[in-house]
Amino acid sequence: MKKIKLFKYIISSLIALILFSIVGIFIWTSNTYKPTSEVFTLVGETDCTKENDFYVFKPKNGPNGKGIVLYPGALVEPLSYSYIANELSKKGYLVAIPEVNLNLSVTENNKADEFILKNNEIKNWYVCGHSMGGVSAAYYAEAKQDIVDGVIFLASYPAKKTDLSDNNQKVLSIYAENDGLTSREDIEESKGNLPKNTIFVEIDGGNHAQFGFYGEQKGDKQAEISAKEQQDKIIDLIVTYINPNS
Repeated sequence: MKKIKLFKYIISSLIALILFSIVGIFIWTSNTYKPTSEVFTLVGETDCTKENDFYVFKPKNGPNGKGIVLYPGALVEPLSYSYIANELSKKGYLVAIPEVNLNLSVTENNKADEFILKNNEIKNWYVCGHSMGGVSAAYYAEAKQDIVDGVIFLASYPAKKTDLSDNNQKVLSIYAENDGLTSREDIEESKGNLPKNTIFVEIDGGNHAQFGFYGEQKGDKQAEISAKEQQDKIIDLIVTYINPNS
């Protein structure tokens, strides 16, 4: 009888621990970084449409046949990246930012598939990701080399198990001088998993959080330029990377 009671106690304790863990994870992932009011002074309500789990920014001045899926950083709400997406749409790109389970892109690494397969008029696809979002973008690009033409890392790098070094895909890695979360060492260590012709660009005075518009982020350093200035540089770099002769 004592053994049975002990067994029941252990089982009930494990169940309680699992339930507390689930609740803890749910609470943590619900504390998201929300888009700041500033971004909505730069992007209008009509600039974006919601299509299932994607915020979509359609080409404003005629499509160029190219599309970009931008994976958000961990716990960052998608519209925090709406300025970058909208400015790229003005240059002819179809841009989509997905909502992901638990606000963590790694729970849905293949999320881009849903949007890409519905837009087969687009001939060239690029996946982009900020921070954790870059991990997902790289994972998807490695798995879908027949679909993805290139990868854009924003303060990010591939997971150690993701190897893009032998791929024919174009890769752009943009990082910031004052980034307190993604260091230069992280970027250097990632080079072995990337093609030799990968383009690396550091943004002087930028930081981690200003790859989007969602305010300050714990652990980050102070930026020396504005979020808009940092993102204008990012937009120019992306356009030049995709269309180097434009």
